[in-house]
Amino acid sequence: MNGSGRLVCIGVGIHPGAHLTPAAKSHIDRSDIVFADVPHEAFEVWLSELHGDVRSLRDIRAERKPRMEANRTIVQILLGEVRAGKSVCGAFYGHSGLFGGPAHIAVRTARTEGYAAHMEPGISTVDFLYADLGIDPGKFGCQHYEANQLVRYRRSLDSSAYLMLWNIDSPPEGIVAEANLVAYRTLLLEVLADEYPPRHQILVYRPADRVHGAPKILRIPLELLPTADIDAHACVVIPPAAELLPDTARQARLALLESA
Repeated sequence: MNGSGRLVCIGVGIHPGAHLTPAAKSHIDRSDIVFADVPHEAFEVWLSELHGDVRSLRDIRAERKPRMEANRTIVQILLGEVRAGKSVCGAFYGHSGLFGGPAHIAVRTARTEGYAAHMEPGISTVDFLYADLGIDPGKFGCQHYEANQLVRYRRSLDSSAYLMLWNIDSPPEGIVAEANLVAYRTLLLEVLADEYPPRHQILVYRPADRVHGAPKILRIPLELLPTADIDAHACVVIPPAAELLPDTARQARLALLESA
């Protein structure tokens, strides 16, 4: 093990104070420094009540850098203190390890350099989404994709399952201007148009920003995706557009097993 530095990345949930697990709280208590990568000042105020040295990372996000560039900056900030021998807690909105955040990179890098590093889960937008939209992921199945992957790579989509698209609001490397973002989403729409009709109803979902509040749910036809109002931490949910196709051969074999 390399020196006394250590890193833990925790999820603080969606609402300040409502979703912090006892395990995550114990990591805050044991840390020398807490870095907060959270969208609202209310999170930082609440975290400051739990720890005497909470440092905000919101300014890095506010610079509107490409997401991966911002993530690399945050990783270097976290690792800089770990290398200095500090016990560092990275406190992230929702679940620290979901959908392109810096926590996985930071934990992996710390471990590669010989430091103790750990990730602690938290309640995420996904958990609220299933509850608020009444989706049972086991009924039709769910596909979760970082939106940029569908544009850059050949991915197979199953239109008989739910499709969740993440980070549509976050520009890939080199795409920052608003006009470029619309063009980028148009490319994404072209990918989706292979499986979904233009008038297929989709949902832009964001969980409530306070306890007992109402989630934001915008229902629009798929064809309006390029110019839709999709803010940070929102998810685009595309319901199934096709029926589940029975596999008659396998169903016959199952029937034999059930009757045996």
